[in-house]
Amino acid sequence: MKKTIVSSVLAAAGLMALGAQAQAATLDDVKSAGELRCGVSNGLPGFSQPDSSGNWTGLDVDTCRAVAAAVLGDSTAVEFIPLTAAERFTALQSGEIDMLSRNTTWTTTRDASLGLNFTGTNYYDGQGFLVKTALGIDSALQLDGAAVCTQAGTTTELNLADYFRANDMSYEAVVFDTSEASAQGFDNNRCDVLTSDTSQLAALRTQLSDPSSAEVLPDIISKEPLGPVVRQGDDEWFNVVKWVLFGQINAEEYGITSSNVDSMLSSDNPSVQRIVGTDGNMGEILGLDDDFMVDVVSQVGNYEEMFERNVGPNTPIGLQRGTNALWTDGGILYAPPFR
Repeated sequence: MKKTIVSSVLAAAGLMALGAQAQAATLDDVKSAGELRCGVSNGLPGFSQPDSSGNWTGLDVDTCRAVAAAVLGDSTAVEFIPLTAAERFTALQSGEIDMLSRNTTWTTTRDASLGLNFTGTNYYDGQGFLVKTALGIDSALQLDGAAVCTQAGTTTELNLADYFRANDMSYEAVVFDTSEASAQGFDNNRCDVLTSDTSQLAALRTQLSDPSSAEVLPDIISKEPLGPVVRQGDDEWFNVVKWVLFGQINAEEYGITSSNVDSMLSSDNPSVQRIVGTDGNMGEILGLDDDFMVDVVSQVGNYEEMFERNVGPNTPIGLQRGTNALWTDGGILYAPPFR
């Protein structure tokens, strides 16, 4: 009996080891395929949205493109796979996608129980409320008894319940499968309020039949650090995705942009040299070319360029850097050093 039990345990351990080995080949798989499969939102302006020709744009889309540039030298070598909130984790767990870059909040449960790793934060957000201006509401504490549109399978639902319970208020949840559907429900008066991350609310507001008819309340009821996600058990790939994002943040800090990155190759600043690959072996230890960040910055840009192009003040989304400013500019955006 004991021998049988031991044999079974060893067999299970062997299967786990084989699974880990198979899973730990994402970098090689992407290189072999010549294409990165990236899971994104099925349509959120400023973060991930296809145009009428099927060309994807957005902050999360650029995060995917940056990884493709680092690994394949080609930021366009990406297959974008649109996923609902309910589908996103299963798609990553099953291997349908190589990484997830879909306005996804980093939480304890997701980090520790789903077999996934968050590789950093590409947007610091918080949950808020969008209301019809005609209601004359200026505080979330005035929402007692409101019908609230929200998206299924998100932290938004849980935060909403916590907030109303903590403030001894009631509400009626009107739940939709996608963010677009929730915005349509709000636009069609299915609810009094739309709740989501404030960046999403700014994006969804642009899709209303009359954007000027609604406003985002000043209340922020949660912390929502959003960022790319990979499978656990593949440290090599985890490091690649993580350090591409860190590289873009560091590039902004040291003034390396898509327009000057070539001239930065002759910089005598040691920190710049390590980022652009003229000193050290930062790429080699990641399984990449030492100048991988040159491809990233020249083709996609540093973090500031991604932000300004997709969601910044001069876009329809119109977001300020705020919390997402560099730590040197009063924000909390901070990346470990290339060293």
